Amino acid sequence: MIEYINHGDKLFAIILRKDFSFDGIQFFTPGDYSQQLGYMKREGGYSIQPHIHNKVNRSVDFTNEVLFIKSGLVRVDFYDSDHIFIESRELRAGDVILLAHGGHGFEMLETSEIIEVKQGPYAGEGDKTRFSPNLESK
Repeated sequence: MIEYINHGDKLFAIILRKDFSFDGIQFFTPGDYSQQLGYMKREGGYSIQPHIHNKVNRSVDFTNEVLFIKSGLVRVDFYDSDHIFIESRELRAGDVILLAHGGHGFEMLETSEIIEVKQGPYAGEGDKTRFSPNLESK
């Protein structure tokens, strides 16, 4: 199963649930995203031709993140650009989420292991603005 979290005209996140399956290859992100999220299922004996990725200059304006929930239970809270709470989702072991727009916060509902992949190079604290959530509804 795939969930798209939208707010206004922005795609905030894509959640790829552990039970998702598809024969072949499928990408879920638009081609202009700085992080691409896809899924591949191939039968034994299938080959991917050896290849090298070419140097390509890219311009990246925001840091997108991909989180792999290795174990546990995690709640992700989504916020708009005014720091106002939008909605939450729970992520379980095996789920994957791409965070593309807006704000987000996490609560570990049980001991959890998370693998994170995001665009580099890391800009330290310049990469993010921390805030106290505004829990008013829009």
